[in-house]
Amino acid sequence: GFMDYQVDRCVFNSTDPKDIEYIYSHYYNKIEYARFSSSVGKYVGFTKHGVYNADRWNNDPAELNNRRAQKETYCVPNIGVDYSNI
Repeated sequence: GFMDYQVDRCVFNSTDPKDIEYIYSHYYNKIEYARFSSSVGKYVGFTKHGVYNADRWNNDPAELNNRRAQKETYCVPNIGVDYSNI
């Protein structure tokens, strides 16, 4: 069969929001084809299919606003908990 999955992750050096990067990746059969990074602020495609979808998502203001908000809503609250347990 085929495997399609998405991964949310937060890369951080401290609990300071400026030191946190939110990354949302799309994979198909273990190949990353598109990624949103809070550092870049938009989607980037790595394959023909990924470029097509990145363009589509980047032209959808609701999608971009949702992804851009994830750093504050997903990463920042959880990083404090994770960082204190390290």
